[in-house]
Amino acid sequence: MRPSAIEFIESRQLRKEVTEFRPGDTVRVNWIVKEGDKEREQAFEGMVIRKKRGGVASSFTVRKMSFGVGVERVFPLHSPRYSSIDVLSRGKVNRNRLFYLRGLKGKSARVDVHDENELLEGAAPVAQTAPAAAPAK
Repeated sequence: MRPSAIEFIESRQLRKEVTEFRPGDTVRVNWIVKEGDKEREQAFEGMVIRKKRGGVASSFTVRKMSFGVGVERVFPLHSPRYSSIDVLSRGKVNRNRLFYLRGLKGKSARVDVHDENELLEGAAPVAQTAPAAAPAK
């Protein structure tokens, strides 16, 4: 069991506004890069292949293809060094860790994408209604 003082300090380090995403989603992470005395945002866009949970130490791995070479980057989830995480598309996968994508190239490395209708959780399906019949004369 962890001491309550450590839990208190860690709870203050957690980000309040964390975007909800899962492995298989395509995301754009706007990471703040410091160059000398200047800061700028640099976008890293790719597919989430792993999400590690663990309080303050939680992180996620994003993989992208850059000029035919696979590039992976691990981002801390509760870091103040990124400004936003934008979810571009939701992936439809059955696994939590997508390390098998490392060995695939081209079209075989794609992941199915959820439809917009499937993303609306709890929404009832829209019933198609027939037009009302014209009154008989």
